[in-house]
Amino acid sequence: MDLESLKPMLASYARSFAAAAIAVYSTGNTDIKSIAAAGLAAVLPVAMRALNPKDNAFGVVVEQAADVVEVELTKIAKKAPAKKKAVAKKAVKKK
Repeated sequence: MDLESLKPMLASYARSFAAAAIAVYSTGNTDIKSIAAAGLAAVLPVAMRALNPKDNAFGVVVEQAADVVEVELTKIAKKAPAKKKAVAKKAVKKK
C-alpha cells in the first residue's frame, strides 16, 4: 500500500478521533487520558474492521480481490482482438 492510498484512510481515522475527543472535551472533562481514551475508542472498531481479512467490505480480501480483477482484465484486454468498425454501405438508387 502506497502513501497516497494511506492518506484518505488516515484522514478518516483522524476525523473519528477528533470527533470523539471534542465530544469528551465539550462535556467539561479536560483530562488528557479521558480524551485520548475516547479517541481510541472511536478509532478502534474501524481499525479492527480494516484488519479483518474476512470482511468483504473493507478487509484485506477487498484489496486482494481488486488486484485479481485488475490482472484478469489486463489478460482479457491482451487476448481480445481489436474489433473492426463496421463501415456503412451507401445505398445506391437504381434508375
